[in-house]
Amino acid sequence: MCLKFAGLALVALLIWANCEAAVPGVGGSGFVGTNGIHFVANGKPLYLNGFNAYWMMYLASYPSTRDKVASAFREAAKNGMNIARTWSFSDGVDRPLQTTPGVYNEDMFKGLDYVISEAQRNGVYLILSLVNNWNAFGGRNQYVQWARNSGQSLNNDDEFFTNSVTKGYYKNHIKAVLTRKNTITGVAYKDDPTIFAWELMNEPQCQSDPSGKSLQDWVREMAAYVKSIDSNHMLEVGLEGFYGQSVQGKQQNNPGGLLVGTDFISNNQVPQVDFATIHIYPESWLPSASEGEQAAFVDKWVQVHIQDSNTILKKPIILGEFGKSSNSSGYTLEKRDSYFGRLYDAIYTSASNGGSCAGGIFWQLFAQGMDTFSDGYEVILEQNPSTASIIAGQSRNMSSLP
Repeated sequence: MCLKFAGLALVALLIWANCEAAVPGVGGSGFVGTNGIHFVANGKPLYLNGFNAYWMMYLASYPSTRDKVASAFREAAKNGMNIARTWSFSDGVDRPLQTTPGVYNEDMFKGLDYVISEAQRNGVYLILSLVNNWNAFGGRNQYVQWARNSGQSLNNDDEFFTNSVTKGYYKNHIKAVLTRKNTITGVAYKDDPTIFAWELMNEPQCQSDPSGKSLQDWVREMAAYVKSIDSNHMLEVGLEGFYGQSVQGKQQNNPGGLLVGTDFISNNQVPQVDFATIHIYPESWLPSASEGEQAAFVDKWVQVHIQDSNTILKKPIILGEFGKSSNSSGYTLEKRDSYFGRLYDAIYTSASNGGSCAGGIFWQLFAQGMDTFSDGYEVILEQNPSTASIIAGQSRNMSSLP
């Protein structure tokens, strides 16, 4: 999600019902891997249902709000959730993890230690994203500013992907995170099977190079670097799903035919990339379209990416972000519930038929009393039992798969 707001959401999975059946979560001693188009954990297929909670490290670094993290994982586990996606970055901003290149705030790192330990305690896997495309929490813009401060002449933020200094700073951050030894568990991050996968960047784009070469070269270089340090964990790019020009005709699936410098096919074909992701924001991408047109776009966006993951990539795919904004025209709770159900049905249909789509991670969850942090997408499960029921039901459905 393009986080253009400054507030940090205090998200807790406050799900209403007792969910007897849970999607299998962290267990055994093995790392999650892939077998063709499926995820495998401890020798068995793994299916996912989970949530985005980007705020976790930030809140875990404050003693007064750390309990929100514990509560979120407890409630998630009760309701069948088995995966969360969160940030392992906060660059040069208020309460940074990385204050300046290579200099880290130990309190924030201890917050991330706590997040990982609580995820493990509750059987929830983590996808940890390593940098932001957007300016929230510093992002690539902060890396470019750091490089300029060191004497580099950079014209725009897209040079993050090509400048040797910014790439060096980013590689140093990768190494710092992956080799971090958790102060609670005593286990290095790269050795911890609680971590499901690393994500290179939240929603990378490089619009100054619509050919896609700049970002493709960056993905190749950084994916190889991650795997040179950590061969245990899976890796994904963090893509929204925009197509490029590597396969003729695919660009027409993009909203408005837009090229943003990514290529869903070629980026995910990098050998060190283990699975694909898509994000879905029809209200933002097609603001002038009718509800019916947006719904048709969503259905096609999901199905074409699942099909391409089945037949071209031959790798698993996750719906990494989706939600329904209360700020959208004509919003009702019933429409949000229907939207979640529609996407959950698509995920389950693929998974139950042996397809590549193994799960979904919705955006995003709030605890009660977080109104000042609203972005319109928040789900307060304790206050919205109908939405909670749909989410918990998806956990049960995915857990029923052999």
